[in-house]
Amino acid sequence: MIGDGRVEQPVWDLPVRLVHWLLAGLIAFSWWSVNYHHTGWHIWSGCAVLTLLIFRLLWGFVGSSTARFSGFVRGPTTVLAYLRGSWRGLGHTPLAALSVLALLGAVAIQASLGLFAEDEDGIFMGPLARLISSDTSDKVRDIHALWFNVVLGLIVLHVLAILFYRWRGKHLTKPMITGRAALDPGVQPMRPGKWWAAVICLAVSIGIVRWIIAGAPAL
Repeated sequence: MIGDGRVEQPVWDLPVRLVHWLLAGLIAFSWWSVNYHHTGWHIWSGCAVLTLLIFRLLWGFVGSSTARFSGFVRGPTTVLAYLRGSWRGLGHTPLAALSVLALLGAVAIQASLGLFAEDEDGIFMGPLARLISSDTSDKVRDIHALWFNVVLGLIVLHVLAILFYRWRGKHLTKPMITGRAALDPGVQPMRPGKWWAAVICLAVSIGIVRWIIAGAPAL
């Protein structure tokens, strides 16, 4: 128990935490690999990112209470209530939920564009680049490069928000590592998801990406 009466309780499950940190690492690795001309590694990194995104989408429907979209995607009224200081809840705040959705959406667009992109030398190409013309693939590659600035901007905002809350005395990084945080009295802790559901979500995600890597022959 914390001195102010709050008690440390589970907030983030292991799948959410793993996706969070693996995505952060893979995005950094993707940037490094393309800038240092390791295009093959860049493509595999993008496929790994896509696998995590699909898993997170599925886990958002069957996972723990704080992982589910129904648990943190809220309307304008709740967001306004939070800004007025009258919101009390668990997991993502209403404002942070918008940030999470924006960041996941931006990374999903980035990964999807990479599937159709071809490098300047025509040696490496995304798994679905053969489905479009070379000229179109070149345009997609240019958009893919430019869109990363959007992803980077959202990441910077995310980090600034963490620093702002740290300045306000609220630590957001530690709960994303340990999975636990001090909750206000009356706030119910996280309801965990089923481990077998996580395994199924992962298997489905890997299966979808493997089908895409094969060039989506059924298309």
